[in-house]
Amino acid sequence: MAFIELSDLSKEYSLGETKTVALDGIDLEINRGQLVILYGPSGAGKTTLLNMIGGLDVPNSGTVTVDEIPVSTLSAKWLTTFRKQKIGVVFQFFNLLSRLNALENIEYAIDLIGVKQSDGSTSFNGKIIREKAKEYLEKVGLKDRMNHFPAQLSGGEQQRVSIARALAKEPEILLADEPTGNLDYKIGRNVLEIMEAMTGKAQNRTVVIVTHNPAICPLGDRVVRLSDGKVAENYTQKYTPAKELYW
Repeated sequence: MAFIELSDLSKEYSLGETKTVALDGIDLEINRGQLVILYGPSGAGKTTLLNMIGGLDVPNSGTVTVDEIPVSTLSAKWLTTFRKQKIGVVFQFFNLLSRLNALENIEYAIDLIGVKQSDGSTSFNGKIIREKAKEYLEKVGLKDRMNHFPAQLSGGEQQRVSIARALAKEPEILLADEPTGNLDYKIGRNVLEIMEAMTGKAQNRTVVIVTHNPAICPLGDRVVRLSDGKVAENYTQKYTPAKELYW
């Protein structure tokens, strides 16, 4: 059984009498540790599919299974637990809390789940949580910006805080929705390099990146192209390192 399995997945949204089909009978398998690019134009269903994997939305029909967990049939309570334990999310618009500085934004995310200890226990000690938050800010090169608030950070810096926040939870799955969408080429590629370095095969972390930019597709070892809510292409490839991407 694949780590992530989507079977005959469909999703339809209604606004008054207008109905929009976002996903139309999607079948997809993703193995543990793969870096998958979901590619396609606006309206193709990419973000909806990402939300299904992360338990952020539920299908009208079909099933979502992650690590043998029937995500599509979980109650609201267990969906919350699933997201806390399994999922890290990087958004296009960063979604940082404006009243918290960079370090506090990461601490807030860690505080929800605690820090895993070597003996298998979970610590909610404030000092341990702060050290974990500092560790991940340093990993994204923002050691000297940890006391800055989002409004005091550039777009690229805010996205790096967002990545640190997502990965400080040490999730099994990282979902990134257009992580370079609001960034210029140089900063966008730097963000991808950071994500690549922090989600390598050695960590066995599964990564799914949504993009409309075809130049990012070579970064994945699996590319899934969506069109009108359906899988138009689904192929594996030898990935290209982020530092070699150009657009």
